[in-house]
Amino acid sequence: MPTDLSDIRNIGITAHIDAGKTTTTERMLFYTGIIHRMGEVHDGNTVMDWMEQERERGITITSACTTIFWKNHQINIIDTPGHVDFTAEVERSLRVLDGAVGIFCAVGGVEPQSETVWHQADRYHVPRIAYVNKMDRIGADFLNVVDMIQERLTVNALPVQLPLGQEDDFSGIIDLISRKVYRFDQTTLGVNYHQEKLPEIYRDQVETFRNKLLEKLADYDDNLLAKLLDEQPVSEEEINAVLRKATIDHQFVPILCGSSLRNIGVQLLLDAITGYLPSPREVPPTRGIISNTGEKVDIFPEFNREFAALAFKVQIDKFVGKNIYIRVYSGIIKRSSAIINQRTGKRERISRLLQVHSNKKKDVQELRAGDIGVLVGPKDIYTGDTLTSEGFNLLLDTISFPDAVISEAIEPRTKADQDILKDALSKMEEEDPTFKVAQNKDTGQTLISGMGELHLEIIVDRLRREFGVQVNVGNPQVSYKESINNKVSSTGEFIREMAGKGQYAVVEMTLSPLKLQDLPAGKKNIFVNRINEDIIPREFWPAIETGALNSCLDGPLMSSPVERVKIELVGGKYNEVDSSDTAFSIAASLAVSQALRKAEAVIMEPLMLVNVVTPDEFVGDIIGDINSRRGKIDTIRKNQNKQEVVADIPMSELIGYATQLRSISQGRAVHTIEYLRHEKVSTSIQEKILKKVRGY
Repeated sequence: MPTDLSDIRNIGITAHIDAGKTTTTERMLFYTGIIHRMGEVHDGNTVMDWMEQERERGITITSACTTIFWKNHQINIIDTPGHVDFTAEVERSLRVLDGAVGIFCAVGGVEPQSETVWHQADRYHVPRIAYVNKMDRIGADFLNVVDMIQERLTVNALPVQLPLGQEDDFSGIIDLISRKVYRFDQTTLGVNYHQEKLPEIYRDQVETFRNKLLEKLADYDDNLLAKLLDEQPVSEEEINAVLRKATIDHQFVPILCGSSLRNIGVQLLLDAITGYLPSPREVPPTRGIISNTGEKVDIFPEFNREFAALAFKVQIDKFVGKNIYIRVYSGIIKRSSAIINQRTGKRERISRLLQVHSNKKKDVQELRAGDIGVLVGPKDIYTGDTLTSEGFNLLLDTISFPDAVISEAIEPRTKADQDILKDALSKMEEEDPTFKVAQNKDTGQTLISGMGELHLEIIVDRLRREFGVQVNVGNPQVSYKESINNKVSSTGEFIREMAGKGQYAVVEMTLSPLKLQDLPAGKKNIFVNRINEDIIPREFWPAIETGALNSCLDGPLMSSPVERVKIELVGGKYNEVDSSDTAFSIAASLAVSQALRKAEAVIMEPLMLVNVVTPDEFVGDIIGDINSRRGKIDTIRKNQNKQEVVADIPMSELIGYATQLRSISQGRAVHTIEYLRHEKVSTSIQEKILKKVRGY
């Protein structure tokens, strides 16, 4: 284990489904000596795709962590899913990473999910390297992918490598910085590789791209600019130093190439990870708040500071128990030590510390600043919790996840399965922040909700295999929300005697609609206090806010959550003897419930961003089908010999869309669907939804 933080890299592997993330990670494990035999995704025997569902489908479902060592550097890798239904795995991984490798297919280029993940990384300011994989495939076009990256993702991306040939002729990598060719010995599965002199036929092309690279880098370094203007030679070390600085500062994205399946270029990618991506010390310090004072502080990754970590993932292991994945931001945690969960204020004892390699885990004595590892022992730690040493009242920014958009009713087939199902759903809800379990108050049915049909399909499959529960599942249902269209006021009173003690509280509330852009990040509604302590004492204010916001969980139209509402406390009364937190919480809840019933309530339906990539001849039929589904076309753009159609379509119109798209395109179109936002529906659509929900 490195003793210097500058030798650690925490990186993620991100991409569209089937771009080669898991295959690339598998090669990294092989070339660094972690495994001695490479698995293949198509054979279902890779290390990183360890779930049965992943191996059967050939896709990554859950983010898998591993640690490798390359040229005196420790690289902690998270291999993330490429399917939009599992976007939570990408979101929480990017929250704790210092750098990322975006993998692109040399044929498909910038595909819909790779674009989504790229913008997720933008939100977290994660430095990136782009790796164009599958250069050996028919239709591979490196320069076309470079153009797509520059057009759709960032103009600050340029190649630092060129392919030596492409498709069947792809045989090596040209390094623009050294002007050397790298060839990989296939008899040793690419383990042995060597440098060669650049063939003369490539000389002009290499000089053209090398000069473009130097001109771009000169924008970020005055010394390099001066040397170029004076026509002085620039060393490889100088170029790499500027390239590293520009990448870490989010000013540049190096583009590499290779074929992971053919064992070409992966070692050079590892060199780029250690050479261009930042160590924990080279990224800005994470921000936190001292909870008892509200003071904002910077947390630096130093071993000799107070311990602070973020729990970014929870996994229930039937043999070990609850595994809590953490990123340590400062200090050291040792085995058998105690920590504080800042959400609960509870002291938790750590029984084991683990270093993770996919689904295998190795005991370690300590985890230090910059590390990603696993805690075993605590029962009451959840995703997004801040963990600290005792006496350190720090809160780190938590992780926000999108809301579920689709639901299914689920029930056990036998009475014996009932308790097992309840326990299994509770464990999976704890693991996955985008998976929700609820009871329908009208029918008593158990509803499971998630990010898409595949997400729920995997949940049901896991129930059967992992927990041995046989279940019946209903048809998919859309997860609606509610809001209001007008401003209303209401008074809530709770004046009565309970258990021989008087209860007295009166609150006056005003509710008004909000636009999505007016809401602070992570907030569903806003509570504003317009009164002073003469009207209602300060001690009751938190109870009023809690009661008001909790009342928004049950809307007047279809008992869906109410969002985008501004709740203002404008008046009230109290009694010095009989007023209590309970009384004010109930009064506030009554006031909001009455106001919602008085208001012009409106249903909000989930709107999905749909990307369809199709051969030209099916574009007209696909657009016509989108229009028939109340879809709105955003973009139609050419992608080599195909067209990409981007549209916003209500989720209710997308049930079974995959089957219809296969029929329209003869199975040749591919698509992705991701959640965009909830949007208010028209009066006519609302009437149809209510008739369907109420069964008439």
